[in-house]
Amino acid sequence: MALAGREYDVRVDRGLLADIANQCGALLRKSHVPIITDANVHRLWGDTVAASLAQAGKEARWLVHPAGEGAKSWDGLARTTEWLLEEEVERGDHVIALGGGVIGDLTGFAASITKRGCGFVQVPTTLLAQVDSSVGGKTAINVSAGKNLVGAFYQPALVLADLDALTTLPERELRCGYAEVIKYGILGDAEFFAWCETNGPAVLAMDGQALEYAVTRSVQAKARIVAEDERETSGARALLNLGHTFGHALEAETGFSDRLLHGEAVALGMVLAARYSARRGFISDADSQRLCNAIAAIGLPTEISRLGLGCDGENLASHMLHDKKMDAGTLPFVLLKGVGEAFLDRETDMVDIAAFMGGQLAST
Repeated sequence: MALAGREYDVRVDRGLLADIANQCGALLRKSHVPIITDANVHRLWGDTVAASLAQAGKEARWLVHPAGEGAKSWDGLARTTEWLLEEEVERGDHVIALGGGVIGDLTGFAASITKRGCGFVQVPTTLLAQVDSSVGGKTAINVSAGKNLVGAFYQPALVLADLDALTTLPERELRCGYAEVIKYGILGDAEFFAWCETNGPAVLAMDGQALEYAVTRSVQAKARIVAEDERETSGARALLNLGHTFGHALEAETGFSDRLLHGEAVALGMVLAARYSARRGFISDADSQRLCNAIAAIGLPTEISRLGLGCDGENLASHMLHDKKMDAGTLPFVLLKGVGEAFLDRETDMVDIAAFMGGQLAST
């Protein structure tokens, strides 16, 4: 990826974890390597990573967070930065973020503020992280006001997406990742969306060729958009938030818990964006239904009424007002003019959004 003269590799392959010392090369300049991960990933891949480093004469030093969204918090950030300082990490060192989006976001943000910025390497172990959060440099934690509201734009030095890591994922997590894959087709690539409609089952079945193509095509799509608008100032990068404004409201209402995983929230959010676009007359009902059918076909949720939220549309709309994209009291929404054609609408009426969400809550 090239960003204003700063370039880094995004490698998509198998066996990268077992070869991590060689892959990182000169980035690991000391005899010990700080690695931040969670308990699940450490149990599954810790020995593999440690063995690769040991063969290169390096010692793995571990900070293991509990698995789940809870680590991406003020407490998690404090624990991480204090540990990095205890490990005497210097600005020229590189910390490895080994895990899903939670670990990648937390580690990247901690690296951005430790001694005013040390290096880090993204080693994403979930499909969602490989195709989305590990690429592009958005790092953040969640706070009481909402998701990802405190963070920084901070690019990694390297991204290693090992497809072997996906073999240990539960099917629910694979589906969550595929929500972000299909997003790239919906927002700007109708041909890729059609490919996703046909090949989704193959990706979820871990077909090697389909999986590699899905990850590589998604990374390429994100890289193009990020290179155009790294800090989300022109509006181009904002298109990557398709489904997220609706989805984050649902995550907030469910307490950022396992009740609704992030990828599931994004899937629901994209369905809502399509339905709301049809409500506004931007797309046809047929296109909206096509998108909904594609998401439902891979086992992702499409109806918020089935969540049993116990709130109304106004409650959900109020969560959206904490969105980090708020600008001068206006919340832009990523909507659709067609499959593969997203745009940023800055004239959305929040009263209408509340009414729309209330109708979706009541539908069956």
